[in-house]
Amino acid sequence: MEIHHLMKNSIYFLISLLFSFTVSCSSDANSDSEEVIVPEDMENPQPTEEPEPTEEGLYFPPTDADIWEEITFETLDWNEMEEQPLYDLLEGNGTDAFIILKNGKIAVEWYFGEFNKDSNHTWNSAAKTLTAMMVGIAQEEGFLNIEDPTSDFLGEGWSSMTIEQEQNITVRNQLTMTSGLDYTDEIFCYDPECLTYLNEPGTTWYYHNAPYTLLDQVLSNATNINFKDYFKDRIGSKIGMTGQWVKVGYNNLFFSDIRSMARYGLLALNQGNWNGTPILEDTEYFTNMTNTSQELNPAYGYLWWLNGKDTYRAPSSELEFNGKLINNAPDDLIAGLGAFDQKLYVVPSQKLVVVRFGDDTGASQLGPSSFDETLWERISSITDKD
Repeated sequence: MEIHHLMKNSIYFLISLLFSFTVSCSSDANSDSEEVIVPEDMENPQPTEEPEPTEEGLYFPPTDADIWEEITFETLDWNEMEEQPLYDLLEGNGTDAFIILKNGKIAVEWYFGEFNKDSNHTWNSAAKTLTAMMVGIAQEEGFLNIEDPTSDFLGEGWSSMTIEQEQNITVRNQLTMTSGLDYTDEIFCYDPECLTYLNEPGTTWYYHNAPYTLLDQVLSNATNINFKDYFKDRIGSKIGMTGQWVKVGYNNLFFSDIRSMARYGLLALNQGNWNGTPILEDTEYFTNMTNTSQELNPAYGYLWWLNGKDTYRAPSSELEFNGKLINNAPDDLIAGLGAFDQKLYVVPSQKLVVVRFGDDTGASQLGPSSFDETLWERISSITDKD
């Protein structure tokens, strides 16, 4: 093989030498009598276009190790002069922990007071987004269909309504806050005596916690697996989340460290796929979950808040407000928003995930608050390059 290779190279060398000699002689012979014709494209060479820079893929931290890559403001070309004002805003408003991910990597990770990366905090209603994802997985696995009546999973008599009225409420109504149940006295109680008829399902939108919380029972009964275990098996353990569900009054609250919420935000940023592993493979459900789910409140999907719509409705109100949910935030932002200003923001266009744990800033409702505007004014001053 080696001799053959040497002979082959020798032949190529001789051919190349002969070709060079022939071209040289031909050029000398015609230099005085013939004009050398240069191809047009050689006379006026066109500038070579620079290739488009490839977009950086998402980074995913390992699920079995406490490792997470970081990225600097300098690398991102972010405005470092605005870093301190953001820190001061968060510190001055009772924040416990704050994270910004860019392309999955940690650009900001701050802890305040005695809170640290191992400390747990309640998500409050930001955890509604976990339930929405679980319902999608259960539908994908054939345990339920969101068009099914809620009574299929809770049985008759789960409310004080007639059997016909109960049958008209679907899982979709629970996901979209359009159950028609009476919310005027108590929004958390899901005892049958608290659940009475007010409107036809799908005709009104109101941020009513009781029908949402009943989704936990729907999931447990549909899958024959306790919803806490279903979450851990289908989502938590697959993406490296820690945390647990805790019953507080009528509410099932999720507690975790802030990196676990950031992991879930990264999963949502990648549309239900974790580093090539599908967690929610039903892309149609994911799209419907994170887009307008009904005409009554364009800024609400399946338990996710949506920015960039012309109007929105807010918790504890029957009014419709003109404008975007968060004027200072990107239009494509989707969010899990919890009481006392727990924030999970996901911005696909900028590959951003932003998480805030903390106390009530003084502007809080059950979900969106004026602090969203203040916080995004500071975030945008860092990330906007113009």
